[in-house]
Amino acid sequence: MKNNIPYLLQKDIVFQQIIDLYGEPIISSRPQGFESLCKLIMEQQVSLASAKACYLKLESFLGNVNPKSILQASDEDLRSNSISKQKIVYLKELSKAILNKELLLETLAKKTENQIKTELTAIKGIGNWTAEVYMMFCLQKEDVFPIGDIALQNTLKELYPVSSKEEMIELSENWKPYSSLATYFFWHYYLKKRNREPLIY
Repeated sequence: MKNNIPYLLQKDIVFQQIIDLYGEPIISSRPQGFESLCKLIMEQQVSLASAKACYLKLESFLGNVNPKSILQASDEDLRSNSISKQKIVYLKELSKAILNKELLLETLAKKTENQIKTELTAIKGIGNWTAEVYMMFCLQKEDVFPIGDIALQNTLKELYPVSSKEEMIELSENWKPYSSLATYFFWHYYLKKRNREPLIY
């Protein structure tokens, strides 16, 4: 993905400014599969540090995070491991979809972004943000722009004269077909400016 940086530098001076300030962005990657989707569900609307602590606690309790172990655990067990009532429902719905073969994660890499998003968002608890970040981190799809991401929105407001999501989406047209790389640039800027590092677990 990084070999497309020259394309973005030609399209928009802001990317060179980010490199001058903080160097090239880190391209995040996670393994494809169930565990990564569980982590993303747990990262919804909470800090990454909080989600990491919660996931590691769950992993310690279950021994192995997989669809069977999630479904075998009672709601009380999961709540005692700091998982909200809503996210228990989401994790169990995902687990059922995997076991019932309604969702075949191993086939997603060969599909288009729209096909992947349609299949993932059919599962209760997986919205556009979760599907899009999975496509970026796990499938390394190159033209994904997760507009629902708050850090991305805040960074675009800092760097461009935009305020609405509609304006941000229009702006992102300039970075196609490498919107994912543009997003990594903005996340890189967001973290570095706040003296934070990407969270890995």
